[in-house]
Amino acid sequence: MGFSIETRCQHLADDNSTNHHYGAISFPIYQTATFAHPAVGQSTGFDYSRLQNPTREHLEKVVASLEKGIDALAFSSGMAAIATLMEIFRPGDHIIADSDLYGGSIRLFDNISKKNGIEFSSVDCYKEDVEQFIKENTRAVFIETPTNPMMNVTDIAKLSEITKKHNILLIVDNTFLSPYFQNPLGLGADVVVHSGTKFLGGHNDTIAGFLVTSREDISEKLRFIIKTTGAGLAPFDSWLILRGIKTLAVRMERAQENAMKLAKWLEKQEKVKRVIYPGLSSHPGHEIMKKQARGFGSMLTFEVESKEFALSILKNVKLIQFAESLGGTETLITYPITQTHADVPKDVLAKNGITDCVLRVSVGIESADDLIDDLERVFAL
Repeated sequence: MGFSIETRCQHLADDNSTNHHYGAISFPIYQTATFAHPAVGQSTGFDYSRLQNPTREHLEKVVASLEKGIDALAFSSGMAAIATLMEIFRPGDHIIADSDLYGGSIRLFDNISKKNGIEFSSVDCYKEDVEQFIKENTRAVFIETPTNPMMNVTDIAKLSEITKKHNILLIVDNTFLSPYFQNPLGLGADVVVHSGTKFLGGHNDTIAGFLVTSREDISEKLRFIIKTTGAGLAPFDSWLILRGIKTLAVRMERAQENAMKLAKWLEKQEKVKRVIYPGLSSHPGHEIMKKQARGFGSMLTFEVESKEFALSILKNVKLIQFAESLGGTETLITYPITQTHADVPKDVLAKNGITDCVLRVSVGIESADDLIDDLERVFAL
């Protein structure tokens, strides 16, 4: 019987690494660029850290285990991971991309991938019939679920039926829920993307990215590209992510609990026009989330009555910090229109409902009462 995900955050099922590392409980940091060879034609299994490093390899095995994939690759950032993934496509290929994505993904697609000859269609994958947008040259569908920042939820299993029917890839950015709450590969996805900076690292102290796949052919292509481009994660950063994963389960549970309390409090505030959190029964994707995930996560978005009030919140919060990024132990509030989505075209922002009244919160693991007290004080100003 395989280990539960809580245990897999601590141990690999077939790991006997302590026998090879002097009994070290914390996996060692192999801070070396190169490795000596015993003789010509012989290797320790490692040659050069751009190709592979023991610390990074161990991290990749852990993440593959958590996502139930056959391989995981660790990158220097989430965007490095997505940029590498785009290299498996060729000029003239067509990709269907969800219209509500992290602004960095949209910037990459619009300014780099299109320049390289890849064609994109922006589609509301959570509500539109994706099949009608598939063309002869369509090679993949790229989604986030829930999306950033509007928390739209796409039925992964239903979408995978369409992609498999047309023999195209389904790529799912699983950053918002982490492998603790959702495993897209088990629902039919071919590739899972993570910004490891976020929940996997969990402490806002390093940057990382991951690609996880259940297909040998994709793994082989990605391994060649990461070796060639040198976008792999450094040993020390690999160790930081390993350390973060140790507490993934307890952090995700506590942060989710806080997010639900905060969402329910925000729903009662007159100055709040709407609260978007999949854990609320009012969210249109609530039932889909219950079906395909083990939790609702700790990301929520809310819209206030005016731009002025939004700016007042950002200026006056004290415990909650006004900062970009998400997924750490601290609660962060973000202004998507000037931060995460600053480079997104205005028409796309308007279509997705991202206005100057919208705020996104990554709920941390502090006392929920203290977080609410912080907002109560700001709302009363």
